[in-house]
Amino acid sequence: MFSTNKPYRDFSEFLAARFPFKVQKISLNAGFTCPNRDGSKGRGGCTYCNNQSFSPGYGKPTKTITEQMADGIDFFSRKYPEMKYLAYFQSYTNTYDSLEVLTDKYEEALSYPGVVGLIVGTRPDCMPPDLLDYFEKLSKKTFVMIEYGVESTLNRTLERINRQHTYEESDQMIRKTAERGIIVGAHMILGLPGETREELLHHADVLSGLPLTTLKLHQLQIIRGTAMAKEHRLLPESFHLFELDEYIDLCVDFAERLHPSIYIERFTSQSPKKLLIAPDWGQKNHVVTEMIAKRFRERESWQGRLHDCQANSPAVMSPIP
Repeated sequence: MFSTNKPYRDFSEFLAARFPFKVQKISLNAGFTCPNRDGSKGRGGCTYCNNQSFSPGYGKPTKTITEQMADGIDFFSRKYPEMKYLAYFQSYTNTYDSLEVLTDKYEEALSYPGVVGLIVGTRPDCMPPDLLDYFEKLSKKTFVMIEYGVESTLNRTLERINRQHTYEESDQMIRKTAERGIIVGAHMILGLPGETREELLHHADVLSGLPLTTLKLHQLQIIRGTAMAKEHRLLPESFHLFELDEYIDLCVDFAERLHPSIYIERFTSQSPKKLLIAPDWGQKNHVVTEMIAKRFRERESWQGRLHDCQANSPAVMSPIP
């Protein structure tokens, strides 16, 4: 049975095991761009990415890292004055600049009072050896997690959505990072065009073979102003946008095949209503997560139930009452 009494390994359980106090991520926009939009690998970005952000002035935040940290901490500290914080470099490719520029921004965030660690979101093809060396040294002093956008384990899908990297690159970089003793997370989109239900579930089998600590999932969303929105309009038969109840079942099926040691940080995401074309479920993320947990219990199931290693981990595999 999982220690949080949930039918899956929840991210809050991971944080509770690492820190003796409450921690909260503070999302930061450090002003970085992406090799898939500045021309070094491609232009236009991934097809699901909002093209409104492609204006010439994009990526230049109006506030410094310190100012953004102050704003975020001010918001949360009113309710939880004893809380500590993780600086989360979230927006776009946060390892895509010179080593000096990158480390200056990371150190600025880490130097802010109350910050106890660093989370950096990036692409698997944007982690040079010298930066990995830096993260390895840093991880020996403070909490460090690198979150890679994998999105799909199928190269035909990655090509279709214009990711400009292969799954093999994701596999290799996740392994290289974990070998340095750095905590590694992955991000996946469920429902990308052209993928069958069985292929979606097979992602769980493939990811289970990687040295991942955390995993973020969310449903495919069609966003206004994207190349994918145009593709959806012209080729709607290529897409299967999940109804809420169907997606809940998919998440349970996926987690049943996922390695029981991987912490699931989220199952769903909801874009701003003014940008969202479909699917619009009309539910908050936490409500959908509660519905997924309920479906687990209705099915008397749990994360890893169908994973190959279940016979080796009977305690972890016990169903949740």
